[in-house]
Amino acid sequence: MEETLFPPLPVLMVDDEVNLLNSYEITLNEAGINNIITCSDSRKAHGVISSKKVEVLMLDLSMPYITGDEILKDVVKEFPDIPIIIITGNNEIETAVECMKLGAFDYLLKPIESSRLTSSVKRAIELRELRNENSLLKQRFFSNKLEKPEVFSNIITGNDQMRGIFQYMEAISGTSEPILITGETGVGKDLIARAIHILAGRKGKFVSTNVAGLDDQMFSDTLFGHKKGSFTNAITDRPGLIERAAGGTIFLDEIGDLSIPSQVKLLRLLQEHEYYQIGSDDPKYSDAMVIVATNHDLNQLQESREFRKDLYYRLNTHHIHLPPLRERADDIPLLVDYFMMEAAKTLGKKKPTAPPELITLLSCYHFPGNIRELRSMIYDAISVHKSRTLSLETFKKTIKTDTLPHLKNNISDESVPADSLVRFFTKLPTLKQVQQALIDEALKRTNNNQSIAAQYLGVTRQALSRRLKNERDEDFE
Repeated sequence: MEETLFPPLPVLMVDDEVNLLNSYEITLNEAGINNIITCSDSRKAHGVISSKKVEVLMLDLSMPYITGDEILKDVVKEFPDIPIIIITGNNEIETAVECMKLGAFDYLLKPIESSRLTSSVKRAIELRELRNENSLLKQRFFSNKLEKPEVFSNIITGNDQMRGIFQYMEAISGTSEPILITGETGVGKDLIARAIHILAGRKGKFVSTNVAGLDDQMFSDTLFGHKKGSFTNAITDRPGLIERAAGGTIFLDEIGDLSIPSQVKLLRLLQEHEYYQIGSDDPKYSDAMVIVATNHDLNQLQESREFRKDLYYRLNTHHIHLPPLRERADDIPLLVDYFMMEAAKTLGKKKPTAPPELITLLSCYHFPGNIRELRSMIYDAISVHKSRTLSLETFKKTIKTDTLPHLKNNISDESVPADSLVRFFTKLPTLKQVQQALIDEALKRTNNNQSIAAQYLGVTRQALSRRLKNERDEDFE
């Protein structure tokens, strides 16, 4: 498989000492940074930057012909988005301060430790990515257009909130940082992860696994693999899912259920892009995009110390929260039509006509299982339907009357007229419950005086008396 270049644009290193350039290149390659251009003639540096898009510039200060500080001034002026790392043997504080004032991102002294070099370059790459993402987000915000609408064809929606999520996905798809997808069960987190993989244009595979219920040993073996002889049944070397996802994407679902020891290993993978196979002391590098998903509140979990804070903040770099179906009820007609067509084709039946009442019924339901639950309901109804019009009976068995009042009320206090005598809250009462509550309140306010209570209610005393007698008779039945 063709090697994936990281970062997408090259790191340009300019230094008149060829041996140092080779050393820097080897060090960065070992850390997974393999897209590098070297330049040992300072006179050619500006031409390289002008002809090629560059991710990061590493620049020696003391060079013949054109000095590093001259190149620094020109690049900052003409290409302000390029992070510049100054490399020099001059340890004078004034020089470092002057370079930072001119716009340098970092200042490294020779001889440079390998960890210091790779750390500086990685941070510069992250800075460049964030600048690019912010620029793309601004463009998407003002244009309100999708660059690749075909990628989202499998996600059935016409909802404005979902469209905004798609625009955000397009803006961050080129990132090397992890992406966190949250949302209730059944909202389609796996579809979003696959769409991001396609948007990123990665050459490798999309590899998915559910980490819920995996102990630390199983997690390490599944994700990182093992060496022969590392434990009793390890009779051969076994590559992990990370290796299978090389150049592609690894999707870890239910990340909120991951054990603390496994969280430590995942954090190292995200920070260093390194991992260890079970039974090996040699680190391996991963260039896979990491996408994780959960239906848990990670903020709450980290506050209760069930989820590491450092991992939580690392995962929160790019966060996509998918709304539940009840908050995008305008998509229900589209989803019903799509699933009816899909179910009819799968079950070898003719697509029936949906009764007008179906959408109203579904729109009043809170859908704890979200889109997955709706799909199951449609399939169940199609499997037993016999007439031209789809029956409501299978839906009514699931959507019982006592589940309907739990639908979130979309009417805020501000939207209720000031002179309104009645306000409805989250749970919608039955007509009988309203009538009983009204009578009880009237009797309470009148100290059980039925004549005055009847006047409050706008009925005769005899009518109120009959109503109370009927209630007592029902209680004795």
